[in-house]
Amino acid sequence: MLFRSLGEKALCKIGFSPEESTIVAAHLVDASMWGYEFAGLPRILVMAERPEMKVPRKPVSIVRETPVSALLDGGNHVGYVSMLRAVEIANEKVSKSGVAIIGMRNSWFTGRNAYYLEKIARAGYAALYVSSSTPTVVPPGAMRKTLGTNPLTIALPGKGNPYIFDMGTAAVMSGEILMKAMLGESFPEICGIDKEGKPTRAARDLLEGGAHAFGGHKGYGLSVAIQALGLMVGSRMRNGDVCDFGYLLFAFDPELFMPREQLDRKSTRLNSSHGYISY
Repeated sequence: MLFRSLGEKALCKIGFSPEESTIVAAHLVDASMWGYEFAGLPRILVMAERPEMKVPRKPVSIVRETPVSALLDGGNHVGYVSMLRAVEIANEKVSKSGVAIIGMRNSWFTGRNAYYLEKIARAGYAALYVSSSTPTVVPPGAMRKTLGTNPLTIALPGKGNPYIFDMGTAAVMSGEILMKAMLGESFPEICGIDKEGKPTRAARDLLEGGAHAFGGHKGYGLSVAIQALGLMVGSRMRNGDVCDFGYLLFAFDPELFMPREQLDRKSTRLNSSHGYISY
């Protein structure tokens, strides 16, 4: 509670409302509890410097909608706030139609994506989520970053706890680069290049150069695909680079494919073997 209170006070000072501060601080503390220090309270220092904080916010709104889909305008809200609304709409549509496809633009920084998909999985639904972001990653053999860290998250419901897989397609996450750069630290291994294209593990050099994609050409290909999906829901291009965030969420009722009891048995067996996975 002490850390959450500290976070709420700091968030209010940089321009968030008390209600927004409560939502964001809860997410940041949760990320810290899961071991992601860079996605915890230190993220407030990064948010304070974001240009979006100087632009007015408006309520999250639905731009286009069908019974099974919705395109949202995030209202320039930080993703910790806007993505919760996207999850609410997804759960509502799945409860009525069995499936939901939710896209969102005009938002930024969603934090730990498993945080949102857990809410869908605990409602009894399955989900797949991808998001594109501002350039952090350099393609293989290139000297200029053109891709975001572009995470992929999958969640399945279970009788007890859900099964969740959450990963970024970059060798290291942008928040981790930022935190280590502030502290003047380096990564244990070479994970990108500096501004001259030389391999480096120094976080400050990675800010000027860029990080590698994970897994070589396979991770790069996955990252490009996710970046393209971000463009489809409204992320913007500038000078050939994606300069914006785009979010795409798929959710569905597993009972479209098998009885709930059968899925629970299978998920429980899988979860007992592997559990919660996040990379």
